[in-house]
Amino acid sequence: MTQVSIREAKNKLTELARRVEAGETITVTRNGKPVMELVPVRKKGGINWEGLAAYKKERGITNFFGEIPADFDDPLPEDFLITPLPPFPEK
Repeated sequence: MTQVSIREAKNKLTELARRVEAGETITVTRNGKPVMELVPVRKKGGINWEGLAAYKKERGITNFFGEIPADFDDPLPEDFLITPLPPFPEK
């Protein structure tokens, strides 16, 4: 890992940017103490939807979450809502 002073970084920013683009990490210092790092940008992660679709197709998975009943989001019955919960067991 390379260290450069802020003054040197200011004067050689384009050169440092090229080195970082090539994969190098550069530490910028002030009075000999690190204050920041110049690092290559990493591709952001996330869900690979195309990969998931290919995985499901390859294994014959048609419905990932199983069967969802038609009344899934219907309101709960009132008697269920007013019934108190059983006491919490003590350990």
